[in-house]
Amino acid sequence: MRSPILRTLALAAVAGSMLLTACTTTGEKDTAPKPSARAALDADVNATLNRLYKISPDAREMVAKAAGVLVFPSVVGGSFVVGAEYGRGALLQHGRIQGYYSLGAGSLGWQIGAQSKAIIYVFNTSDALQKFLSSEGWVAGVDATVAVAHIGANGSIDTETAKQPVVGFVMSNAGLEAGVSLQGSKITKIKL
Repeated sequence: MRSPILRTLALAAVAGSMLLTACTTTGEKDTAPKPSARAALDADVNATLNRLYKISPDAREMVAKAAGVLVFPSVVGGSFVVGAEYGRGALLQHGRIQGYYSLGAGSLGWQIGAQSKAIIYVFNTSDALQKFLSSEGWVAGVDATVAVAHIGANGSIDTETAKQPVVGFVMSNAGLEAGVSLQGSKITKIKL
C-alpha cells in the first residue's frame, strides 16, 4: 500500500503534466507564423521599449548607446510543481530589427500559478553582443552574466549596473521587477 505522500506527489505530477501540455513548444515548421505575426511582434517590441522608457528615462540613453538590445515583449510562464516559460522577441541594433529569437526556461519545485512579463537584454559592449550572436543557444548566467537593472525611485539606473556588459530589465504589469533572476533562460534564433 502506498503512502498518502507518494500518492499526492503522483497526482501532482500527473496534474502538472496535463496542465503544461498546453505550454509545449513546437518546431519552426509546425508554427510558421503569417507575415502579420512578424508585424505584430515588431509592434510589441517597440511598445515594450517605449514602456521601459516611461518607467526609466535613463534606459533610453542606455539603449541608444548599446551594441544591441534583445526584447521579449511577452514571456509567459506557468507552473504546477514544474514551471516553464516561453516567449518570442527580436534583436535590435541601432534601432533596426536584425533577427528573431525564442526564450525558454524551466524550474522545479513547489509552485503554482501563471504570469506574463517582458524581458529586455541590453548588450552594452560589442564583445558581449558578438558572443551572443556566435552562440548556437545562448544561456543567461552560463554564456554571460546578466546584471538585473536596479532602478531608483526617480527612474534612474544604478551606475554600477549600467556598466555591466549585459543588463537585463524585467517588467510586469506593475512595473519593473527587482530581485529577479534571469539565470538559466535559453535564447535561440528562430525564423519568422
